[in-house]
Amino acid sequence: MLVWLGMISPLVFWLTTFVCGMLLGDYNGLSNLVSELGAQGTRTQYLFSFGLVLSAFLNVLFVSSLWRICKEWKQSIVPLLPMFCYSFLAGPALVPMPLPLHGVVGMPFPLILLAPLFALLFWKKDLMSPALKMIAVAGLIVMLLGFLIFAPGILSGYHGLKQRFLYAGWTMWSSAISMAFLRIHPRPPLQTL
Repeated sequence: MLVWLGMISPLVFWLTTFVCGMLLGDYNGLSNLVSELGAQGTRTQYLFSFGLVLSAFLNVLFVSSLWRICKEWKQSIVPLLPMFCYSFLAGPALVPMPLPLHGVVGMPFPLILLAPLFALLFWKKDLMSPALKMIAVAGLIVMLLGFLIFAPGILSGYHGLKQRFLYAGWTMWSSAISMAFLRIHPRPPLQTL
Protein backbone atom coordinates (compact mmCIF):
# COMPACT_ATOMS: atom_id res chain seq x y z
CA MET A 1 0.00 0.00 0.00
CA LEU A 2 2.97 2.34 0.49
CA VAL A 3 3.43 2.48 -3.29
CA TRP A 4 0.46 4.89 -3.38
CA LEU A 5 2.63 7.40 -1.56
CA GLY A 6 4.45 8.10 -4.82
CA MET A 7 1.38 10.09 -5.84
CA ILE A 8 0.46 11.37 -2.40
CA SER A 9 3.88 12.81 -1.48
CA PRO A 10 4.00 15.27 -4.43
CA LEU A 11 0.33 16.09 -3.85
CA VAL A 12 1.14 17.11 -0.26
CA PHE A 13 3.94 19.35 -1.61
CA TRP A 14 1.68 21.09 -4.15
CA LEU A 15 -1.21 21.50 -1.69
CA THR A 16 1.16 22.96 0.88
CA THR A 17 2.57 25.51 -1.54
CA PHE A 18 -0.89 26.39 -2.86
CA VAL A 19 -2.45 26.88 0.59
CA CYS A 20 0.55 28.83 1.91
CA GLY A 21 0.54 31.02 -1.20
CA MET A 22 -3.17 31.75 -0.73
CA LEU A 23 -2.66 32.56 2.95
CA LEU A 24 0.13 35.02 2.18
CA GLY A 25 -2.05 36.78 -0.34
CA ASP A 26 0.65 38.78 -2.11
CA TYR A 27 2.63 35.68 -3.13
CA ASN A 28 3.10 34.97 -6.84
CA GLY A 29 4.17 31.40 -7.67
CA LEU A 30 5.60 32.47 -11.02
CA SER A 31 8.02 35.00 -9.60
CA ASN A 32 8.48 34.06 -5.94
CA LEU A 33 10.59 31.10 -4.80
CA VAL A 34 9.02 28.19 -2.95
CA SER A 35 11.18 28.86 0.13
CA GLU A 36 9.61 32.29 0.53
CA LEU A 37 6.43 30.54 1.69
CA GLY A 38 8.26 29.28 4.77
CA ALA A 39 10.61 32.21 5.31
CA GLN A 40 11.42 33.02 8.90
CA GLY A 41 8.71 35.17 10.43
CA THR A 42 6.02 34.59 7.80
CA ARG A 43 2.64 33.51 9.06
CA THR A 44 2.91 30.37 6.91
CA GLN A 45 6.36 29.33 8.17
CA TYR A 46 5.21 26.44 10.34
CA LEU A 47 2.48 25.21 7.99
CA PHE A 48 5.00 25.21 5.15
CA SER A 49 7.58 23.36 7.25
CA PHE A 50 5.03 20.77 8.34
CA GLY A 51 3.82 20.17 4.77
CA LEU A 52 7.29 19.78 3.29
CA VAL A 53 8.55 17.55 6.09
CA LEU A 54 5.42 15.39 5.71
CA SER A 55 5.96 15.19 1.94
CA ALA A 56 9.61 14.21 2.48
CA PHE A 57 8.66 11.57 5.06
CA LEU A 58 6.03 10.06 2.76
CA ASN A 59 8.67 9.91 0.03
CA VAL A 60 10.99 7.90 2.29
CA LEU A 61 8.19 5.39 2.92
CA PHE A 62 7.42 5.27 -0.81
CA VAL A 63 10.99 4.67 -1.91
CA SER A 64 11.50 2.12 0.87
CA SER A 65 8.52 0.15 -0.45
CA LEU A 66 9.98 0.28 -3.98
CA TRP A 67 13.30 -0.93 -2.57
CA ARG A 68 11.64 -4.04 -1.16
CA ILE A 69 9.74 -4.70 -4.40
CA CYS A 70 12.84 -4.22 -6.57
CA LYS A 71 14.74 -6.71 -4.42
CA GLU A 72 11.84 -9.16 -4.75
CA TRP A 73 11.69 -8.69 -8.55
CA LYS A 74 15.48 -8.74 -8.96
CA GLN A 75 15.42 -5.21 -10.41
CA SER A 76 18.26 -2.79 -9.82
CA ILE A 77 17.95 -0.50 -6.81
CA VAL A 78 20.26 2.10 -8.41
CA PRO A 79 17.31 4.21 -9.75
CA LEU A 80 15.93 4.38 -6.20
CA LEU A 81 19.01 6.02 -4.70
CA PRO A 82 18.43 9.48 -6.22
CA MET A 83 14.73 9.17 -5.38
CA PHE A 84 15.68 9.48 -1.71
CA CYS A 85 17.12 12.94 -2.53
CA TYR A 86 13.58 14.34 -2.65
CA SER A 87 13.53 13.92 1.12
CA PHE A 88 16.24 16.56 1.45
CA LEU A 89 13.40 18.99 0.79
CA ALA A 90 12.81 18.77 4.55
CA GLY A 91 16.12 20.56 5.17
CA PRO A 92 15.16 23.96 3.74
CA ALA A 93 11.74 23.59 5.38
CA LEU A 94 13.33 23.15 8.81
CA VAL A 95 16.05 25.77 8.24
CA PRO A 96 14.01 28.67 6.82
CA MET A 97 15.14 31.59 4.70
CA PRO A 98 17.20 33.75 5.34
CA LEU A 99 19.24 31.54 7.69
CA PRO A 100 22.69 30.88 6.16
CA LEU A 101 22.30 27.08 6.11
CA HIS A 102 18.99 27.28 4.22
CA GLY A 103 20.65 26.82 0.84
CA VAL A 104 23.05 24.17 2.09
CA VAL A 105 20.77 21.63 3.80
CA GLY A 106 18.81 20.90 0.63
CA MET A 107 21.76 20.69 -1.77
CA PRO A 108 21.28 16.96 -2.62
CA PHE A 109 17.64 17.61 -3.60
CA PRO A 110 18.28 18.35 -7.33
CA LEU A 111 19.93 14.93 -7.71
CA ILE A 112 16.39 13.54 -8.01
CA LEU A 113 16.68 14.24 -11.72
CA LEU A 114 19.00 11.23 -11.97
CA ALA A 115 16.16 8.86 -10.98
CA PRO A 116 14.45 8.65 -14.40
CA LEU A 117 17.81 8.52 -16.18
CA PHE A 118 19.00 5.65 -13.98
CA ALA A 119 15.68 3.86 -14.48
CA LEU A 120 16.20 4.01 -18.24
CA LEU A 121 19.70 2.63 -17.82
CA PHE A 122 19.27 0.02 -15.08
CA TRP A 123 15.70 -1.29 -14.98
CA LYS A 124 14.78 -4.28 -17.11
CA LYS A 125 12.28 -3.89 -19.92
CA ASP A 126 9.57 -5.85 -18.10
CA LEU A 127 9.31 -2.89 -15.72
CA MET A 128 10.16 -0.11 -18.18
CA SER A 129 7.19 -0.16 -20.54
CA PRO A 130 7.29 2.17 -23.57
CA ALA A 131 4.91 4.56 -21.79
CA LEU A 132 7.10 4.64 -18.67
CA LYS A 133 10.17 5.26 -20.83
CA MET A 134 8.42 8.26 -22.40
CA ILE A 135 7.48 9.62 -18.98
CA ALA A 136 11.06 9.10 -17.78
CA VAL A 137 12.39 11.17 -20.69
CA ALA A 138 9.69 13.84 -20.32
CA GLY A 139 10.17 14.04 -16.54
CA LEU A 140 13.93 14.35 -16.96
CA ILE A 141 13.52 17.17 -19.49
CA VAL A 142 11.06 19.04 -17.25
CA MET A 143 13.37 18.61 -14.24
CA LEU A 144 16.32 19.91 -16.27
CA LEU A 145 14.30 23.05 -17.04
CA GLY A 146 14.47 23.72 -13.31
CA PHE A 147 18.14 24.52 -13.76
CA LEU A 148 17.10 27.63 -15.68
CA ILE A 149 17.13 29.18 -12.21
CA PHE A 150 20.88 29.53 -12.78
CA ALA A 151 20.32 31.37 -16.09
CA PRO A 152 19.13 34.84 -15.05
CA GLY A 153 18.71 36.00 -18.65
CA ILE A 154 16.13 33.30 -19.47
CA LEU A 155 12.62 33.89 -18.14
CA SER A 156 13.96 36.70 -15.96
CA GLY A 157 11.47 37.62 -13.30
CA TYR A 158 10.03 34.10 -13.29
CA HIS A 159 12.29 32.49 -10.71
CA GLY A 160 9.37 30.67 -9.09
CA LEU A 161 8.30 29.15 -12.39
CA LYS A 162 11.83 28.02 -13.22
CA GLN A 163 12.21 26.44 -9.79
CA ARG A 164 8.86 24.67 -10.05
CA PHE A 165 9.95 22.83 -13.20
CA LEU A 166 12.07 20.60 -10.98
CA TYR A 167 9.08 19.85 -8.74
CA ALA A 168 6.78 19.30 -11.72
CA GLY A 169 9.18 16.82 -13.33
CA TRP A 170 9.54 15.03 -10.02
CA THR A 171 5.76 14.87 -9.67
CA MET A 172 5.49 13.31 -13.14
CA TRP A 173 8.14 10.70 -12.39
CA SER A 174 7.09 9.82 -8.86
CA SER A 175 3.43 9.44 -9.89
CA ALA A 176 4.33 7.39 -12.98
CA ILE A 177 6.53 5.04 -10.97
CA SER A 178 3.80 4.64 -8.38
CA MET A 179 1.24 3.74 -11.05
CA ALA A 180 3.66 1.40 -12.84
CA PHE A 181 4.48 -0.53 -9.68
CA LEU A 182 0.81 -0.70 -8.72
CA ARG A 183 -0.06 -2.02 -12.18
CA ILE A 184 2.60 -4.73 -12.03
CA HIS A 185 2.35 -5.45 -8.31
CA PRO A 186 -1.33 -5.07 -7.41
CA ARG A 187 -2.52 -5.21 -3.84
CA PRO A 188 -2.85 -8.79 -2.64
CA PRO A 189 -6.44 -10.01 -2.15
CA LEU A 190 -7.87 -9.71 1.34
CA GLN A 191 -7.65 -12.86 3.39
CA THR A 192 -10.98 -14.52 4.01
CA LEU A 193 -11.86 -15.85 7.40
